Amino acid sequence: MQTILVCDDDKEIVEAIDIYLQQEGYQVLKAYDGEEALEILKEKEVHLLIIDVMMPRLDGIRATLKIREESSIPIIILSAKTEDADKILGLNIGADDYVEKPFNPLELVARVKSQLRRYTQLGNAAENDASVYTVGGLSINDDLKEVAVDGETVKLTPIEYNILLLLVKNQGKVFSINQIYESIWNEDAIGADNTVAVHIRHIREKIEINPKEPRYLKVVWGVGYKIDKN
Repeated sequence: MQTILVCDDDKEIVEAIDIYLQQEGYQVLKAYDGEEALEILKEKEVHLLIIDVMMPRLDGIRATLKIREESSIPIIILSAKTEDADKILGLNIGADDYVEKPFNPLELVARVKSQLRRYTQLGNAAENDASVYTVGGLSINDDLKEVAVDGETVKLTPIEYNILLLLVKNQGKVFSINQIYESIWNEDAIGADNTVAVHIRHIREKIEINPKEPRYLKVVWGVGYKIDKN
């Protein structure tokens, strides 16, 4: 049974999410501020975190930043429509997805399943021959789910890894923002620009010596992104 930690200072929201997740067979842990969530993560095995942006003591943004120092578990942030800057910031520091309040519980459950599916796939090494993709000093071992740049291991979140793998496996091909979103999130790309752009920027910060002059992940202005052929 997979365990999901739900963190929100609104107890009614936590209880509502708990009901829907338990109906899907998940075990649910509850926290009501970021500090409490961090304590639970230290003590329990958690497979996914749902966390609100605005909370007392420690908000969702700062909590996500702390969690990403040690863990790559999927994180879905909850935020009101008026908090666009917080949503972008949350994605930029390592959250995998966000859901706007008020939200449809069924949509949230669908996003939970999608993130857990990706995370499980990322953690399972394949049994086939090694699938290693290289571009200059960038190397991806898709069996071990490891990324290295000039021999140094780079830690990516599941979403970042899947975007990079998509581009590296299709060297020279330009993918539009919508194509990237639909390939990785498996849903229609509605308002995907900021979400994809934030993850691309985050990948660049991890794999490029100078993200402003990238060696690997190139932008084709007005079209999309690509990895040049080796």
